[in-house]
Amino acid sequence: QVQLVESGGGLVQAGGSLSLSCAASGLTLTSYNMGWFRRAPGKERGFVAAISSSGGSTNYADSVKGRFTISRDNAKSTVYLQMDSLKPEDTAVYYCARYRPQRNYVPSRKSEYDYWGQGTQVTVSS
Repeated sequence: QVQLVESGGGLVQAGGSLSLSCAASGLTLTSYNMGWFRRAPGKERGFVAAISSSGGSTNYADSVKGRFTISRDNAKSTVYLQMDSLKPEDTAVYYCARYRPQRNYVPSRKSEYDYWGQGTQVTVSS
């Protein structure tokens, strides 16, 4: 049974940093591209960042480019999202997700992710 468990969320002041983790179980993480999404209050879940199975390729939403960094440690079955220079508009529930195997890789396409974590709340105060 595939499980993705996010952690590391919390309350931080604008300009601060947080590091999110996504611990994966029930799958061989090295086989999968992975992504982070977020849902802000009153908005749909949107793409944040993605990383290829080897870690050699990363993609970011324009709104977080240069501030967020996605990485992975396949040996620890964990995907990370380092968030720096946080802004109040980054306030959201953050989710990690697994990209469907053997599909054309379109990192920002939400429908191509098949397993999701429960999410972790990030709140950035001004």
